[in-house]
Amino acid sequence: MVLAANPCPCGRFSPKDSLCECPPSSIRRYQARLSGPLLDRVDLRVEAERVTRAELTADGARGESTATVADRVRAARERAARRLAGTPWRTNSDIPGRDLRNRWHAAPGAMEDAERCLERGVLSARGLDRVLRVAWTVADLVGRDRPDARDVALALHLRTGVPRGVPMAIGALT
Repeated sequence: MVLAANPCPCGRFSPKDSLCECPPSSIRRYQARLSGPLLDRVDLRVEAERVTRAELTADGARGESTATVADRVRAARERAARRLAGTPWRTNSDIPGRDLRNRWHAAPGAMEDAERCLERGVLSARGLDRVLRVAWTVADLVGRDRPDARDVALALHLRTGVPRGVPMAIGALT
């Protein structure tokens, strides 16, 4: 499932150069229209900044090529398939939470921040499983045998939107 939403009713709010004139109460009401149970089922939350005309028309590096990313995804899927050989699952998203927690463990201490988020009510039990699942995917993308604290921190950031000291680019984690 993919969701997209504006940050406010007018759609012009931006932390760097806001043209929005919506009152804070209107923004809160607008954002509250997405229910907690629905948002609990969203694994990756990414804010996209408005692109300026200069950025849109500029020449130069725009990040990795599609082919490079496709190769990394292919390798990650192969890594997961090898790890899951002999099970009914082929991808991290297929694994039930209980099996994910009990059969495949993150590096020692890697889940501490996520578990604290669960204890504080920032994450639900479902959310904790989904963070672990995304952390396994990040580990597969960067070629690690199991998620470490950086992978879990990125998964938490992607789930909650709160930066936890890790770069957003997968390539920066290697």
